[in-house]
Amino acid sequence: MDVSKPPVLCIVGPTATGKSALGIELAKHLSGEVLSADSMQVYRGMDIGTAKVTREEQQGVPHHLLDLVSPDVRFTVADWVQRADAAISEIHARGNLPIVVGGTGLYIRAITEDLSFAEEEGSEEVRRRWFSYLQQHGPEALHQALRERDPASAARLHPNDTRRVIRALEVFELGGKPLSAHYDWRVKGGRYWTEQFGLTADREVLYERVNARVDRMMEIGLLEEVAELRRLGYHRNLTSMQAIGYKELLTYLDGEVSLEQAVADIKMATRRFVKRQLSWFRRDPRVRWLHLDEKGGIRSDDLQDILTIGRQMLAGIRNASRE
Repeated sequence: MDVSKPPVLCIVGPTATGKSALGIELAKHLSGEVLSADSMQVYRGMDIGTAKVTREEQQGVPHHLLDLVSPDVRFTVADWVQRADAAISEIHARGNLPIVVGGTGLYIRAITEDLSFAEEEGSEEVRRRWFSYLQQHGPEALHQALRERDPASAARLHPNDTRRVIRALEVFELGGKPLSAHYDWRVKGGRYWTEQFGLTADREVLYERVNARVDRMMEIGLLEEVAELRRLGYHRNLTSMQAIGYKELLTYLDGEVSLEQAVADIKMATRRFVKRQLSWFRRDPRVRWLHLDEKGGIRSDDLQDILTIGRQMLAGIRNASRE
């Protein structure tokens, strides 16, 4: 803990654990403003499938880093970091506490560490070649090709995350070094004083919450949302349309699977995503894990612990502004 640095409170963990609701509750007690650390919530028009908080759900709490670009615009982690740093600076200037909420591990890591995300030169030709390889041989073979060249990145990336697998292969082929070599993953601390609280539950409970959440998304119009994006010309090869829920429903809309199968695929993909999120965040020893109770909330003692630290952070922000 380095209280001399600008403070940022982080609420992390897998999907369907209630991070957004907790972030809003904390913000109301701590003069906080919420920053979304979700790589798919940056896209406009993708609301239901990304579980983007509605205006009503925000309860008047300012939210940042939502709806930044159209689904066909390339948006990198470097872009997100730039936006996040600017928002955090503005929030501090207002004397408020930034509360970063989300499950995209690399975004959180970019806040807790000073990672470099300098853009590497790319090659459209190399990308096309690996995309052709994917179409001919499938995602497992593509992932195996990465495993042979960059085992560390292959361990971090799911075979179905074909866009990032292709990017890792591209970086290796162009530079001769694995993508994993570009980042220092040691826990050292970065430009902010960060405190991380992670939400979790028993695996069976998490899976039940995932299934119920997908059913709810379908009830409130996820299929219609995906159909509208498709009508607007956002195709399956876009990064945004590879998001869980969108990719599966596009296969249904293209007549490749039944709706029942598409929904089952969404639930399975989300459960696998939960496992990857847990594996990612558990590698960081600084995360303090809070177990959801039978009602899906956290214990009052845990809430008070977060509020105590949050008040210390808020006091630091306001003392700094008076100096």
